[in-house]
Amino acid sequence: MKTIAVAALMVGMLVGSVGESGAVVCAAGVYRAGCAGPRGAVVTHRAPVARCYWRAGRRVCVR
Repeated sequence: MKTIAVAALMVGMLVGSVGESGAVVCAAGVYRAGCAGPRGAVVTHRAPVARCYWRAGRRVCVR
C-alpha cells in the first residue's frame, strides 16, 4: 500500500509541475500564418512585391 501511495504521489507531482515550453507553435490559415512563441504572438504577411524598372540599360528591382 505504501508503494502505491508513493507512486501516486510521484505521478501527481509530475503532472502538477508544468514547465515553460520552448517550442514555437504555428498554424497556417487561409490568408496568413500566425505563430505563437515564448515571447508572444507574431502574424506574418506576404512579402511586398518588388517594383522593377530600367535605368541606363539595366534592370533595377526595388522592394
